[in-house]
Amino acid sequence: MTAAMIRLRQILEDMCTVLVAYSGGVDSTFLLDVAVEVLGKDAMAVTALSPTYPGSDQESARRGALRLGVRHLTITTRELDDPDFRSNPPDRCYHCKRELFTRLLAMAKEEGLAWVADGSTTSDLADFRPGSRAARELGVRSPLLEAGLDKPTVRQLSRERGLDTWDRPAMACLASRFPYGQAIDHEALAQVSAAEDFLRSLGFRQVRVRHHGRLASIEVGHEQVGELFAARAGVVDRLRAIGYAWVSLDLCGYRSGSMNEALSAEERNG
Repeated sequence: MTAAMIRLRQILEDMCTVLVAYSGGVDSTFLLDVAVEVLGKDAMAVTALSPTYPGSDQESARRGALRLGVRHLTITTRELDDPDFRSNPPDRCYHCKRELFTRLLAMAKEEGLAWVADGSTTSDLADFRPGSRAARELGVRSPLLEAGLDKPTVRQLSRERGLDTWDRPAMACLASRFPYGQAIDHEALAQVSAAEDFLRSLGFRQVRVRHHGRLASIEVGHEQVGELFAARAGVVDRLRAIGYAWVSLDLCGYRSGSMNEALSAEERNG
């Protein structure tokens, strides 16, 4: 067992009871799996349901929790009711996570659980993550980060543990597809979700459709940029049917948090 895994297990043992914020992605699935192994019935999972999360992700979380044999609840979050979220400022993620974590902390208290934990890793420190401020303010723990685990290591350990999420593409809230300052609403979120679902149906694994009003800017993994260009006629027809007037291919390919590239240092630092 690696030193990081020993640290992680000790952290979870010391927590005694935990509610895991469980999205069904690589990190939260790994955290939940280890938590169940260490704490048994003193670990539970809660998944947030919202228009900002693709329905396919929610179904993956349900199936994953069933395989892990953990108690699994869902809550409906209402970040779209918050004007500070809908207006999409650079710290949008802070408002979303504060809504989520506040709800989860209340649930943990009702269930008699000592802690709420999320799946943040050391890799998240390299990007602009205002949601982490909400976690710090509210006392939400990040055991993977505390144990010094990064995303590649979590993937490797997930594979060793037989978790089918080990190679799952990175997940992110659909609100991350909108340039900061562009308002977010139900209709636009549904449009993005439909466009990405279509592209995945064509075999594109890592996909982002960045929503610039009536322009869709598509990002796919670098190895699949040529495939998307070859399929451009059908892609354009479908995305126009979804509601986009113009469809572009980002030649830089997929990269996490590409909308953050437009932020100044001042905006990143609040």
